[in-house]
Amino acid sequence: MLKNLKMFSVVALLAIACSAMADDLGPTLQKIKDTGIISLGVRYDSPPFNYNLGGSQQAGYSYDISTKIVDAIKQQLKIPALQVKELSVTSQNRIALLMNGTIDLECGTTTNNLEREKQVAFSTTIFIIGTRLLVKKDSGIKEWSDLKDHNVVAAAGSTGERLLRGMNDKDKLGMNIIGAKDVGEAFLMLETGRAAAYMDDDAILYAERAKAKSPKDWLVVARPFTREAYGCMLRKNDEPFKKLVDNVISGMMKDGTVNRLYTKWFLQPIPPRGFNVDFPMSSDMKALIVNPNDRALDE
Repeated sequence: MLKNLKMFSVVALLAIACSAMADDLGPTLQKIKDTGIISLGVRYDSPPFNYNLGGSQQAGYSYDISTKIVDAIKQQLKIPALQVKELSVTSQNRIALLMNGTIDLECGTTTNNLEREKQVAFSTTIFIIGTRLLVKKDSGIKEWSDLKDHNVVAAAGSTGERLLRGMNDKDKLGMNIIGAKDVGEAFLMLETGRAAAYMDDDAILYAERAKAKSPKDWLVVARPFTREAYGCMLRKNDEPFKKLVDNVISGMMKDGTVNRLYTKWFLQPIPPRGFNVDFPMSSDMKALIVNPNDRALDE
């Protein structure tokens, strides 16, 4: 009898332990389950990745990926009516808002690098870009060395701004570097002549050129200064949530969804104005789809 009781106790303890492991959702999924709300960081003006169409309607390549992640959360937590709260973030505040719990996930144009990995975690990479320059066709600027003594704009708080300042100090170019609040302001400074060049990720620059009043007046120039990996940003030390996010993104790459999203957002007219970014898929992106990973590309 005693032997049977001991065996029953061991089995019961194992069952409890297994149940506890099964219910270990990690801090983010547990927070979402307890509140019935997930908070997404969204961008106001970063087409074709994550941008506002007017009112509360968001769109874009990265945004579509975030909606697939939300669907997976609804399914795992069995909350079909999960409330999705969207908060507009900027390059300057997105990391702070994630770390303090204001947002739970941000899928936009955030570069995964070793410096940021000290503060936050990143999902499987969703896009790979190169940093280049957008200039007026008759500017005479073709390479980075041509920026000497010019005004150059980049989004404040972006990796582009940091790289520009490092280049300026290292090569003694005498640039006046301007930090714009967002992509729209950066292009406006370029368009109005307050800056001779706008540095950003190549896909973003192609989008800005495409939506300009006269796209033929603008050129994307210079060899890529860096290659960078975009990831969805989440809090550190939350393996259950990262696993869910990574599985969604890897699955989208394996089943062809990412290829379809790429065609939709980079090779066809996009809302609301119907301009075409016309940005063919790079060899880096093709390799990523074949071999999904979450590596930072600090080059």
